[in-house]
Amino acid sequence: MNLLSCLWLLWKNWPLIAGSLALSVVTALALTAGTPPTYAANISMLVSASNQEGGTITAYQAALLSQQRMQSYANLLTSRRVIQAIAEGEDVDRLRENVEAEAVPDTVLLRATVTDGDPHRAARLANSLGRAFAELIDKLEHPAQPSEGAKVSVSVVDQAQVPSAPIAPRLSINLALGAVVGLTLIGGAIIVKDQLDTTIRTPQALKQATAVPVLGEIGYEHSARRHPLIAERGSPSSRVEAFNTLRTNLQFMNTEHKPRSLVITSCLSGEGVSLVCSNLAIVLAEAGLRVTLVDGDLRRPSIAEYLKIGDGPGLTDVLTGRAEVSAVLRQRDVSAGRLSVLPSGPLPANPSVLLGSQRMRLLIDELVDACDIVLIDTPPLLPVTDAATLAAGCDGVLLVARCGRSHRQDMARALDLLSSVGAHLVGTVLNFAPDRRGDALGYASRSPVEPGLTVGPL
Repeated sequence: MNLLSCLWLLWKNWPLIAGSLALSVVTALALTAGTPPTYAANISMLVSASNQEGGTITAYQAALLSQQRMQSYANLLTSRRVIQAIAEGEDVDRLRENVEAEAVPDTVLLRATVTDGDPHRAARLANSLGRAFAELIDKLEHPAQPSEGAKVSVSVVDQAQVPSAPIAPRLSINLALGAVVGLTLIGGAIIVKDQLDTTIRTPQALKQATAVPVLGEIGYEHSARRHPLIAERGSPSSRVEAFNTLRTNLQFMNTEHKPRSLVITSCLSGEGVSLVCSNLAIVLAEAGLRVTLVDGDLRRPSIAEYLKIGDGPGLTDVLTGRAEVSAVLRQRDVSAGRLSVLPSGPLPANPSVLLGSQRMRLLIDELVDACDIVLIDTPPLLPVTDAATLAAGCDGVLLVARCGRSHRQDMARALDLLSSVGAHLVGTVLNFAPDRRGDALGYASRSPVEPGLTVGPL
């Protein structure tokens, strides 16, 4: 995944990101409101050394002595002995945790910081700490110093003032930190989920999974439940344009031998193969082609229901010798061409045997000789072998994938299965895709004219 893909993925999920950002800000506000304020009071002290002689060498030694003891004094400032001078009992340990001391680099200054929930108490403790530390240094250093040597002393140079604003919590910092953490977490979760998600959601992903062209992208429409066939619609729609695009790509695909018999199938059930098959047959017939639609799904047939041709004898009767194909073919009226439908007929006990028989191959050859193209609706590839059996005896296979449901690993298994029987995959169709063709309806509805070009056979 490149940077552009990541940005597009984040942009596509902007409502989720916006919600997470709002939640992070609200959480930061709640935590800030529930955190008691903390105030800090600072005091500065000077460590100096003097001598009685006032000589240059002795003065230099006194200054060097002050610098050498700075870190030791900083550590001593937070010691229990110093803290006990201004607190007692359990307050000693609590105060030690709230006192920080540092030696200012390249100087002889000590800086102590006392934090407390009460600003006045913080300032009072800081000033008391400075006085107590100066007295302790005077007791420790003076007896050890010879009268003629340097004399080290500590004096307060900057008294602690009552702080006017707390150092914590800081609303702006907490809000910024909450927003950054929230955006990082949700952005990482979206990218990780996308990488772990193996479902196919775009034509690019489908092409990458199958290494064959995507001949059509059929958008999802709510009205398709009531009117599954595009011939039932009274006005142009994005689905009509999508099937016209599929027909055009199929007719003018760059192959040496155009498929005359085409198996239409999918990896698993519920991916809309029968709908794609029925509507493709209709648009091919409306383009002036002689089309024969065969319901090769002898387990859950649905072509007769979609096309409303009723029950009766069909494919199983022809394969078992109980009827001739000319007697069971149903004709459906289309505007320009001819659409013949061969329904499934009664459900047999052995569908795979019938579909893989020599009689089925001869029937396909007979149908191809009588029309321009034969479309065969079949069960899904992976659960049963019916589609693979038929694909081995036909010119090509059109594989249908459902957006958001078909997985890349299922596509790989289907490709291996088709390859093992020597079938030719001519292309794929992404079904139930998000409708990104909203402009097609407005453009097509402006000038509904009859096509002036007659498209030849495949």
